[in-house]
Amino acid sequence: MTTITRFAPSPTGRLHVGNIRTALHNWMLAEKAKQDGGSGKFMLRIDDTDPERSKEKYVEAIRADLAWLGIHPDGEERQSERLEHYEKAFDALVEAGRLYRCYETAQELDLKRKVQLGRGKPPIYDRAGLTLTDEDHAAKEAEGISPHWRFKLDHEEVIDWADGVRGPQKFDPAMLSDPVVRREDGSWLYMLPSAVDDIEMGITDVLRGEDHVSNTAVQIQMFRALKAADIGDSDCPVESASPHFAHEALLVGKEGKLSKRLGSLGCDAFRERDIEPQAIIALLARLGTSQPVEPIADINVLLETFALETFSRAPAKFDDADLDRINTALVHQMEYADVKDRLPEGMGEEAWHAVRPNLETVSGAHDYWKIVTGPIELPEFSDEDREYLKQAAANLTWGDNPWGALTGALKNATGRKGKALFLPLRQALTGQNFGPDMGDLLPVLGEDVARRRLERASGME
Repeated sequence: MTTITRFAPSPTGRLHVGNIRTALHNWMLAEKAKQDGGSGKFMLRIDDTDPERSKEKYVEAIRADLAWLGIHPDGEERQSERLEHYEKAFDALVEAGRLYRCYETAQELDLKRKVQLGRGKPPIYDRAGLTLTDEDHAAKEAEGISPHWRFKLDHEEVIDWADGVRGPQKFDPAMLSDPVVRREDGSWLYMLPSAVDDIEMGITDVLRGEDHVSNTAVQIQMFRALKAADIGDSDCPVESASPHFAHEALLVGKEGKLSKRLGSLGCDAFRERDIEPQAIIALLARLGTSQPVEPIADINVLLETFALETFSRAPAKFDDADLDRINTALVHQMEYADVKDRLPEGMGEEAWHAVRPNLETVSGAHDYWKIVTGPIELPEFSDEDREYLKQAAANLTWGDNPWGALTGALKNATGRKGKALFLPLRQALTGQNFGPDMGDLLPVLGEDVARRRLERASGME
């Protein structure tokens, strides 16, 4: 079995968390096919037919964001380089009588919809363009009015498909508007170029948001019309007239409503917060499924449990707190080799393992390294604590477990225990009331630094 999926962003802005989830799931669908013994291919298609809004900087940003996440397309196509393919399909559909010209303005269409709603009817296009005669078209042309083009749905052909997430779907085409596929200025809308590309790129599976369900109903007839017009490669691996479709529930904010914030939350924002790409993958891979969201860094583990059957139809709630929780857990799992190039100069493996349990992000290691390299700011100590720290400096010995030896000797000598035993020592050695395990941190400080800090805190310097 061959599975070919695609991610088709428009380069009009940065990828946001919803886009990222769609890209990830399509990539996982292709990778899952490989894991199951078949072949899989994930394509990136840049939908840049709108030259006014499409920017090259966003094309580059899309590629960079996917690479940062570890999502590597097996190929890339750009719609701006495929315009002749759309022209060919357009001509064939006109010849087949599946496209027709219309002239209504946006205001006229809006008025028609309001009238229909007022009469309790569905606000679908009334197909007035089909009643125009050759003389009508000639008159419009003489006035300098260019048409827009609609795809004519076949009202006799019921639309149905087995959706990979939503189950059996059925639409009455008479209850859908014939979609506009080309504007008055000759530019393309989404529908027709997308269908042509899916056929010619051999796309077998389309996984996208549930807001595209009605688009899918329309496109299924479009696929059949294009196939009938012999558009595309006859060797295309798509076995049926159209790909297999699946529509996943949309992301919502933690408050349960669609959030504008999700539209601005992307890889650049995640990088600023020092979120690990593995944390984003771990969260989004299972968000909205029956699988538990866990701090799993190994993509193969996530692929093993990836299945459309686990996807829920309920909205998937994205919560920053969940992402932070997963990120922290993954940081605690990371080995020195994974992070050494991101740590402050001089920070070695021993120091990383000492501070790692206290980190929420890798960049937090810089703050703890300042404690090691100094200088540190000391609190005010009581006379009793200064005398205690003088004893600590005198009792400091160095071996396999200097912290255990020091606290053991002080406990026996002073009778202190608990907070009274440990806190003054931590404060004198780090300037902090809490932090990494001192048994791990003290060897990183070293004997000379530790002794000097204890002497300074006791007032001996």
